[in-house]
Amino acid sequence: MKLHRGATFGEVSNTPARSETRQIATLAENGTADAINYLNQSGAANCGKATGRGGARNRADRQTRQLTKAQEANLGAAERHSRLVGLPLTRMVTIHWKAAGVPLEGMAKATGAFIDKLTKWLARRGARTAWLWVHENTGDKCWHAHILIHIPAACVNGLPAAQKRWLKQITGRPYSANIIHSDPIGGRLGLELSNPPLHQKNCEAVLSYVLKGRDPDKPQGVIVGRRCSTSQNIGRKARAERGGGG
Repeated sequence: MKLHRGATFGEVSNTPARSETRQIATLAENGTADAINYLNQSGAANCGKATGRGGARNRADRQTRQLTKAQEANLGAAERHSRLVGLPLTRMVTIHWKAAGVPLEGMAKATGAFIDKLTKWLARRGARTAWLWVHENTGDKCWHAHILIHIPAACVNGLPAAQKRWLKQITGRPYSANIIHSDPIGGRLGLELSNPPLHQKNCEAVLSYVLKGRDPDKPQGVIVGRRCSTSQNIGRKARAERGGGG
């Protein structure tokens, strides 16, 4: 399946802007809190078949079936470092790329373009950011991306409309409902400032949910190309330079 020739791969939002002041979720042991209860990944069956031979011969078409221990450790260290540098991850964004018309082998490029558009959008508003993402390929929605990112509360206005515009740009298709879900971690804007300990607990729970692909008993499907990534400012090199290791 090919994308519209004008597609550049970017992003989208699906619901109109809302107050985002609902009650903070009670955390579940498996990390799935009410704050992210819009996720509906039922089962672990692979959706579709990847193309190519896979293996490590080429990063762009390498195929994997789960997160490695090294990747899990890197993502966990990146989340902790985001707090140390004053850029705690405040928002969870889930993009259902299959439903958006993006082929499995194009998902990594699509997620990268979405992140690029979002970070530039924030920069124009004078905001710095940090992020991490993980790809999965399971359940009714098949291949999709989970993104945890720092977005200041003051920058949320206008984000839903911008996301819809980005999605249309990257897919060359009109926006469809439920392609993207975007919510503050903990269920309330500014929680990282008003109640840092509670925000941290919620963030750790959401991260645990995102890292479920580390469990061989809960495979998250075949992914082509990168399975996960972080921004450079919370990556291994940045942590080493700051003495954080990891």
